[in-house]
Amino acid sequence: MRFLRFDDGGIPRFGRLDGGLVTPLDAAPWAGGRDAGERRPFETLALLPPVPAGGKVLCIGRNYFAHAKELGNEVPAEPLVFLKPSTSLLSHGGTVLLPPESERVDFEGELALVIGRRARRVGPKAYADVVFGVTPALDITARDLQKKDGQWWRAKGFDTFCPCGPVVECGLDASDLALRTYLDGELKQDGRTSRMIFGLPALVSWVSQAMTLEPGDLLLTGTPEGVGPLAPGQHLELEIEGLPRLSVRVAKEP
Repeated sequence: MRFLRFDDGGIPRFGRLDGGLVTPLDAAPWAGGRDAGERRPFETLALLPPVPAGGKVLCIGRNYFAHAKELGNEVPAEPLVFLKPSTSLLSHGGTVLLPPESERVDFEGELALVIGRRARRVGPKAYADVVFGVTPALDITARDLQKKDGQWWRAKGFDTFCPCGPVVECGLDASDLALRTYLDGELKQDGRTSRMIFGLPALVSWVSQAMTLEPGDLLLTGTPEGVGPLAPGQHLELEIEGLPRLSVRVAKEP
């Protein structure tokens, strides 16, 4: 089952996607939202990020061996966690803005988990109860600022630096999915989620030991090898097996 968010005359709404038609809901699907309106064609909607602003955007770094190696980094002994602000969220069809402060902005295609219920200090076996669904996400990174600053808040946190969507898929076994990133139609990343160093249940459990996970939080799970720089005018796409493609454009920040 697939869910999304859209702009309904200036009001953010959740909807359920079925056969190209979207049924509006009266609340978030993880909160038991019910049908609340006539179905509408998917292609007519102005999409929003599939999770609301204000929640946490948690990310896992260096969670694939080959990606850690390509950047010359050691493989972490424990999950390496960092945060993006919710203001970095960008919807499918949006535009990634390259900030003037950076001369090297990279793409990183990732599987993201959408949290469906409040969780604190849970074990890996609680994964199926805690995670509502999955969605494609891009961890856009100002690579030069990441190296310069040490702290990653700026390099990872610019507005538009977390495209995600277009939908959240429920009931999909995400333990071994193909993940491919395309830049102007050229395949750049070609990995599988089964190659993660730390698996999905372990990541949810690890993060919950430090902070309470809330419904609507987003957890990006790391990127495979093949990351690279972006330039204005390019078209960036992320395809995860079983999910619609996430597609965005790239431009200079005006």
